[in-house]
Order: sequence, then structure tokens, then C-alpha cells
Amino acid sequence: MTKISNRLFQRAQKLIPGGVNSPVRAFKSVGGNPVYMKKGSGAYLFDADGKKYLDFCGSWGPLILGHARKEVVDAVKKSAADGMSFGTCNPYEVEMAELLNDMVPYIEMVRMVNSGTEAVMTALRLARGYTGRNKILKFDGCYHGHTDCLLVSAGSGLLTGGISSSAGVAPSAVADILVAYYNDVGAVREIFKKHGKDIAAVIVEPVAGNMGLVKPEPGFLETLRALTKKSGSLLIFDEVITGFRLGPTTYGKICGITPDLTTLGKIVGGGMPIGAVGGKADIMRKLAPLGPVYQAGTLSGNPVALAVGITTLKILRKENPYPRLAKFAEKIVNAVNLTAKDAGIKAHAVCCGGMFTIFFTDKKPLRNLDEIKACDTAKFAKFFRMMLEKGIYLSPSQFEVDFVSSAHTDKDIGEFISAWRQCL
Repeated sequence: MTKISNRLFQRAQKLIPGGVNSPVRAFKSVGGNPVYMKKGSGAYLFDADGKKYLDFCGSWGPLILGHARKEVVDAVKKSAADGMSFGTCNPYEVEMAELLNDMVPYIEMVRMVNSGTEAVMTALRLARGYTGRNKILKFDGCYHGHTDCLLVSAGSGLLTGGISSSAGVAPSAVADILVAYYNDVGAVREIFKKHGKDIAAVIVEPVAGNMGLVKPEPGFLETLRALTKKSGSLLIFDEVITGFRLGPTTYGKICGITPDLTTLGKIVGGGMPIGAVGGKADIMRKLAPLGPVYQAGTLSGNPVALAVGITTLKILRKENPYPRLAKFAEKIVNAVNLTAKDAGIKAHAVCCGGMFTIFFTDKKPLRNLDEIKACDTAKFAKFFRMMLEKGIYLSPSQFEVDFVSSAHTDKDIGEFISAWRQCL
């Protein structure tokens, strides 16, 4: 059924490392060859062989409106017809900055870039330039892009590949990186006792999504805010996944904790390559050309990407699909947990808004990476392949998040639950 996909993969392996342009796409942790998708429409993907899949990966998060939404496609056509890139300032940059400030008031200034990785790289450089300090505290299992210094105890594709760091990263690049367990307030306090005056920033996924879905425990984020404020460090929320995923704003705004800097991506581009870093004006003014912290990009503020992102954010604000997305995700989670328990299968699901993960372990709640590593990845791989055969496309890793989009219907959620029950 995937003859064309298999042939494409064979050709790709001759010229592309591993045959893929992003490691987790290789299906190494779930077995088999990757499926080559040719088209997306609403809640569905169609592969090169013409098979139809109900999509719960959503391009790893950006497609909250589903595939090829008419207004989004029209925005691409209109902006592209006027020019793909100018290398100059363009009106969309101003509109996006004003829109982000309106939807997230504590983003007083913003710099547009081309990816979440770029946004994080800029945020860290900015934090160091602003504070005059070097050390960065991150959390085990949180992934913040493939910047050298943050490929330590990382999640996402690194975790899926069975490694927690990367070759080619010089020891000097990670010398100033401190790592603590996610949700471990005690460890964070000890690190600040020892290194507080040297810490430029704490960077965290406020809801972890790169080791599977792990929620912050009560007091965790509050403690990070209090410690950074006391020590003169910056608090950076990496909201590349959570930004505009749980509401028409950031998770920081929803939970009432204001970070100094926020990194965004995915949804703010509506499916186009994009990233952004924003925050307090006095910090952002340290960026060139106003300040000494340099950042640049030929395609930063790309007019097509911004036109799509603006259109997506305006639709989200107008339609507010979030309660419905949360209801659908909760329906999946309740069905998974009930049927797994009845069948005696060591599995459970968790959700946050329209995000969910099915963990193949009976330990719950899962608080950090060490606990998540005990999941049965072989059982997940079998589950993934069975769901794929039934036309359900999930994120191909136990250590990732799945997403509900506004294109999903009650019927689609029922189809997912029916397929899950059959796979049990």
C-alpha cells in the first residue's frame, strides 16, 4: 500500500542523510519506512500512494486550523503574488508586531526570525547580553531547538533517537549550561544557591511537549519566576508549541506568570517557517540596531509567512476553537484510560487543551524525563504501526505530543477511539 513511499525513501537515502530532513521523520523508533505525504485537506493527509489518513500530528503543531484552510491558502496566494521576499521592511512586520502585542500585552517588543531554533538562540544571546552573565539553566527532556549549547539532556528527536546529546558539540559550548529535572523545585533552589549570581536565564517549556506531554506541577513555574526575579536572571518561556495552542494568547498569559522573554513559532506562522522572540521593551532594545546584541536574517519577517501567521491568529481570536479542542482531547483521553484499564494494558493518556499523549506505562502522573524513559517504547511502536494501518496518523514517537485541530469533528474523534479499541 506504500509502494511509492518506499521507492521515494530508497531514492532519498542515496542523497539525504538517513533519507530525511528531520531525524524523527525516519520512523526509527516505530519501525518501517516513513510515509511520504503529498496533500493535506482539513483533518486529513494523503500519501504519495493515495491513501487517506486522519491526522493528529498537524505538522508537529502549527496546523491548528487543519490543512489548507481556505483563508490561509488565500493569504499565501495574495502575498506571494506581490513578491516572495524583499530583503526590506514590509507592512506585515508592523501588523504582526501590533497583533502579538494586542494578544499578549507583555510582549512589548518582538523580533521576527525564521524558526523556533533561531528564536531561542536569539533569546539566550539577548539574556547574556542584557545581564552580563553566562550560565543558562534548562530542564532535562525539554527541547529548545538544535542550538549547540541546548543539545544537552534534550527531548524531541534526540530522545526519540535514544541519545540525550549530540556529537559535534564542543565541550566549551555547554560549559555554562546547568540542567535540572523538570518539576524539581528543590533542585532549582539548590542551583540558584550555588550559581544564582552567574545565571543569565532560565529557559523552560511552561508545559513540556518534547518528552511527551508533561504539565508543570503547582508552584513550579511560580518558583522559577520568584528565583529569577530575586537573582536578577531572566525567565524565558519557550512557547514554540504552547503559544496560541491553549488559547488565543500564550500559556504565560493564561497561567498568570509573566516571563521576561517568550519564544514563539509553529502556530504564529500557520504552517510557514517562522519564529519570534519578544518580551520587555528594555530587554528587547538591547538587540541591534538599538543595542550591542547582534541578530540578523535575510528572510526574517518574510512577507508570505507573516501574512499566513496574521490570518491564522485573527481566525483563532475570532472563532475561539479552544474549548472544542479541549473537549475533543479530553474525550480521547477518557476513552483511552477507561479501555486500557479494562483491558489490563499498561497505558494511559494525558491532555492539556487540544494536546495529548498516550504513554505506555501504568505509572502516573509522569513528572520528568527519568519517569518517562520507563515507558514501553516497543509497545508504542506496535501501536503506532497498527493505527497507521487503520488510517490514523500520529506523531511517530512515544516522546512527542499529538494535536487536535479545529478541522476535526465528533466523527473523527469517534474514529480515533474506535481504532484505539481495535488496537488494544
